[in-house]
Amino acid sequence: CVLSSVGGYAQNWDINTLHKINSLDSKFARNYSKAFSKSAPYIAVGVPVAMAVYAGIDKDKELLKDAIYIGTSVIEAVGITYAAKHIIGRDRPFVKYPDKIHAYGAPDADSPSFPSGHTAAAFSLATSLSITNPKWYVIAPPAVWACGVGFARMNQGVHYPSDVVAGAAIGVGCAFVNVYVNRWLNKVLFGRQIK
Repeated sequence: CVLSSVGGYAQNWDINTLHKINSLDSKFARNYSKAFSKSAPYIAVGVPVAMAVYAGIDKDKELLKDAIYIGTSVIEAVGITYAAKHIIGRDRPFVKYPDKIHAYGAPDADSPSFPSGHTAAAFSLATSLSITNPKWYVIAPPAVWACGVGFARMNQGVHYPSDVVAGAAIGVGCAFVNVYVNRWLNKVLFGRQIK
């Protein structure tokens, strides 16, 4: 009984919070959400690719290591969220609650909701950049952008708050775990361990 009542409360919190965020229907909020949501895959892939290209042109091995670390962190986060989505199979909020949640720029209704892949990729990128270059001016913009992506996904009505929190946790977790994975990968690729 206790578990079912806690689960019911959590689900009510999830949908009620989403309803409030989804109800912000100003033109600014909609345009902001659309821009942040669309930017997530391009920035998450584009930043490590641009770093790798620049490292290749400049023959900067350390920058190439950082690019590989950031890129593999994002790939891991996206892979884990994709697998989890299809294992868990949670319906999108606009599908389950069509009377409460309106989808703006929504994905295919058959695509599962939990966890948020856009948010996972954004937080993986932001955390990886922060780990490779821990200066406030490197940490702040990607962190604000990643939080913006999570908010945008809720404002568009395509993810519950719990989807976004889980996506963020996966992204941050992948960035930290990948520090150790890349020590091995750098040894394989470059013949010595990263410091």
